[in-house]
Parts: sequence; structure tokens; C-alpha cells
Amino acid sequence: MPISTQLYKGKLVHFTAIDPEKDPAIQSTWTKNSGYMRMLSTNPMRPQSPTEIKKKLEAIEKECEDENELYHFQVHRTTDDLLIGFSQILYISWPNRNAVIQLGIGDSANHQQGYGSEILSMMLEIAFSELNLERMTAFIPEYNLAAKALFEKFGFTLEGRRRQAVYRDLRRWDILIYGLTKVIQ
Repeated sequence: MPISTQLYKGKLVHFTAIDPEKDPAIQSTWTKNSGYMRMLSTNPMRPQSPTEIKKKLEAIEKECEDENELYHFQVHRTTDDLLIGFSQILYISWPNRNAVIQLGIGDSANHQQGYGSEILSMMLEIAFSELNLERMTAFIPEYNLAAKALFEKFGFTLEGRRRQAVYRDLRRWDILIYGLTKVIQ
């Protein structure tokens, strides 16, 4: 990767730090979309106020500063600078050079627009080229078909599963464990 490569700006999206004044109001609207929330987390969901979201974002900022095991980015559309999602590299194990990757696009109007592909591509560039990690892991609920397709498109392979780890909609679902190892040339 050339040193002049823009890590935080793509054709469709760009990454920013958290804006604790503007972001909570937007992210609060995402919590009203139970479909989004259920794909993002296996925990029970409920709508959250901007005040609650602000506290969570402040905690994320503090963890980024203190722990050095989390890189969190807010994702904005390039065309109008609208906040559309987030991405993060978390649980970084520096001695083992691996981490977990997660992303989310809040409003369903922004799904199937190519944003997820660009976000994941940019995050992998940051993980492998900037942070010098060698392995990324994604934990995906079995019912999140879009996430499975996205991560498989980028070469992640199914490495395992936590059988019946989620109880949702009166049935049990597996958590799929996907992995990608950096190709060293």
C-alpha cells in the first residue's frame, strides 16, 4: 500500500471520530429499527434515547484512548456527510496480531448500496496494513444472511460455530465464527 493511500476515505464512505454532540441523535433513531438491532447484537433490544447513546459513545471513546484494543470509526456517506453506520476493530491481541471486526449500517435505506463492501475493504486495509494485524475474526448470527454473504465475499471462511448460542423468535440459532488471515507475500 502506498504511503499516500487515504485510509479513512473511500468513494462511497469516509470514517470519522465520534461526534458526541451530533451522533447520538442519529444513532438513537437506529435503535428503533428492531431488524437492524437484532442483526447487530444477540442481546435483547429496546429503543434508546440520545442521552443513552451519548453515554455509550463516550465509553467507546474512553476505551479507545485507554485500552489500545479498540479502533472505532463512525461511517459517513461521502456525498452528503450523513452518518450511516459504524465500524470497529476490537479485542485486539497485539502479541498474537489478531482481532475481531464488526460493522453496522443503521438505516435500511442505506443497505444494498455498496457501503458495507467499501467499509469492510477499508477496515481490512487498516487492520492489515496500518495496524499490522495478521488475522481477523467476525462473529455472525446464523440468521444474518447479508453479513454472511459480505464476509464470504471478502474471503472470510467459516471456521466454527457456537451451536444454539442464541435464542430468538422461539428457536435456537448458531453464532458463526468467520476468519480471515492476511496473505503475506
